Amino acid sequence: MELPAFLNAQFFISVLVILVVIHLLLGLAGGSIYLERKISAYVQDRIGPNRVGFDLGLPLLKPLRGLFGMGQVLADGIKMLLKEEYAPKGVDKALFTIAPTIVVIPALIGFAVIPWGGVIHFPDVIHFLGLTFNGGKVVVAGANINVGIIYILAVASLGVYGIVLAGWASNNKFAFLGSLRASAQMISYEIPLGLSLLVALLMVGSLLPQDLIEYQAHHGWLVLSQPLAAAIVFICFLAEANRTPFDNAECEQELVAGFHTEYSSMRYGMFPLSEYAHVAGGSAIFSMLFLGGYHLPLDLIGGDAGHVFSPENTAWYAALFKFGCFVTKTLLMIFLVIMVRWTIPRLRFDQVMQVAWQSVIPLALINVVVVSVMVHLGDRYQDSIGLSLSSPLAMFLANIVVTVVALGVLPLLPRRAGGWANERVRLAGSRFSPLAGEAVSTGPTLAFAREDRPREGTAPSH
Repeated sequence: MELPAFLNAQFFISVLVILVVIHLLLGLAGGSIYLERKISAYVQDRIGPNRVGFDLGLPLLKPLRGLFGMGQVLADGIKMLLKEEYAPKGVDKALFTIAPTIVVIPALIGFAVIPWGGVIHFPDVIHFLGLTFNGGKVVVAGANINVGIIYILAVASLGVYGIVLAGWASNNKFAFLGSLRASAQMISYEIPLGLSLLVALLMVGSLLPQDLIEYQAHHGWLVLSQPLAAAIVFICFLAEANRTPFDNAECEQELVAGFHTEYSSMRYGMFPLSEYAHVAGGSAIFSMLFLGGYHLPLDLIGGDAGHVFSPENTAWYAALFKFGCFVTKTLLMIFLVIMVRWTIPRLRFDQVMQVAWQSVIPLALINVVVVSVMVHLGDRYQDSIGLSLSSPLAMFLANIVVTVVALGVLPLLPRRAGGWANERVRLAGSRFSPLAGEAVSTGPTLAFAREDRPREGTAPSH
């Protein structure tokens, strides 16, 4: 039996990718919470979660007791589901309930256009279980649309609506102030984000995510030719996801808990779920834009030009390798985002807006103008060594020039009286500023305190 035209190989692959990646994102969201706790603990000379495993109190599952605290994520999820649903007096119950859903949905649909496994080539006509449908080249993505980058920009801007509704519907001034901060911050940082994405599109000349990866496979990753645009996109990505140092919408020292102050139970749980889903999805998008996506340059170290990570390899097993490579790059980006949180302190909100309007947006505008001119001139003008103005090397040199000029102009800008605020003051006797002749040690000295699985008794207690 011949199926309708839309029920082709691309349709079934897209459905499969959606089912796999949506569960992958949910798993990465939970795993990111665990990684956040463990990495922050190691950064701060602690151990972090190390008690809750998956033994469930059963002797049969005793080897899973403790398990480096990995069961803490499951325990938190169960706690969120079983806690009492509480809504304070005076809230708009309809908007108060729907706001977390509006926040989490954009975080879970942004991945749809990412080509996780490149292209697979199927026979033109496929016979399977008595059914006949069309084959051909199939993109391993949830949606193979020709406006993929525009879709990413559109979806990324929707999350702010849920945050604003959550703050306004809570009938709490701290929550409302947090939602106002979030809306101003996201609107401001969407401008340089769009401009920096435009830089990548100008170089590639296409809105198709698959074309972005193919261009980087043949001309080098864009992080090498456009490091300034990559840095700006990463900064905007942190701001869009409300990550440190841009988490002013949930600034505990000033706003109790920010826009989700009045939330509890699973309503509250959907906010950190959406945040970490944004981090996972944004890391995947950054990997696609500037880190070559699923591509690895094995041909540069003597490998075959058609290796499994090459866009030209359309075998089914190559798609599996590409998918694994893409996920690995995403995990590395998630690790970088977590390390930024525990390395850089939170900025004041006026500093957040100052960075956007006085630094990031002008740099992004200048970069767009420079790249536009160089791409337009292209091969018309070449220097004595034959370097095209649109080549990756020329783009890299232009980025260096723009950055040096910006750093040279920055000291000439007017400063407020008394210099820059929040200048670092050294804390005498601390870990990084020990007194003369002193060696400061902040880690625990007891061996048991350094044990990551204390319930197994692998370290002596004395």
